[in-house]
Amino acid sequence: MIMKKLKFTKMVASGNDFVVIDGGHQSLAKKVCDRKYGVGADGLLVLEKSRVADIRMRIFNADGSEAEMCGNGARCAALYSGRRKNIKIETRAGIIEAHVNGNNAKIKLTDPKDIKLDIPIRINSHPLKVNFINTGVPHTVIFVEGLDKIDVRELGRQIRYHGKFKTAGTNVDFVEVLNNDAIKIRTYERGVEDETLACGTGSAAAALIYALRYAPGSVSMIKVHTKGGEILKVYFDRAGDKFKNVWLEGKARIVYTGVYDV
Repeated sequence: MIMKKLKFTKMVASGNDFVVIDGGHQSLAKKVCDRKYGVGADGLLVLEKSRVADIRMRIFNADGSEAEMCGNGARCAALYSGRRKNIKIETRAGIIEAHVNGNNAKIKLTDPKDIKLDIPIRINSHPLKVNFINTGVPHTVIFVEGLDKIDVRELGRQIRYHGKFKTAGTNVDFVEVLNNDAIKIRTYERGVEDETLACGTGSAAAALIYALRYAPGSVSMIKVHTKGGEILKVYFDRAGDKFKNVWLEGKARIVYTGVYDV
């Protein structure tokens, strides 16, 4: 067997961790992300040349599936490619604008779409009303009390595969309100198939649905407390039930570099 050396960079943003490589090898995502036999990560970021932006980012989940977009992944990609403070990233969800300042990375998401409130579903024979929004990837947002006691893995899995959201499935965000401009979140991520320490697009989804349902109209920034401990900031312009200029801000960093034997 001929072994090939693949250089990689391990990065983390708000507890979301990624293996970053330059071009190709996306078929390795499942092996590389394995936390026992690989490097270990929530996802694999493959950075390629782009004809329409500064770089192209492809995001592969830990199960090998490809996602349209990843907010914290895009922040890592922006920091990784920090040859300039302002950068444009091509994704399957559209072109993402990013600003980098030290280890702080701020990205402009594509305009959210498909907003639906109070969708009735049944879980374990119990009626439940949930909210849906696409912030680059699909998210179902559920407001709860006692967030720390929620079985995110089990309940999130059932909602992720619920017939209401087939065939693409959905990420699931459980949200507790802290005050007028702050919420706390726990997320079950599609593709990782488990709870993660943070989710960028999920933080944006939760903040926007919260703003739509509960926040005063004057609020244009929501602080999102993640399970990883970092407080992400979501900025937005709102006109009625429409949002634009949605930005996600938080820290990202390089953890280490290494070589993976292919």
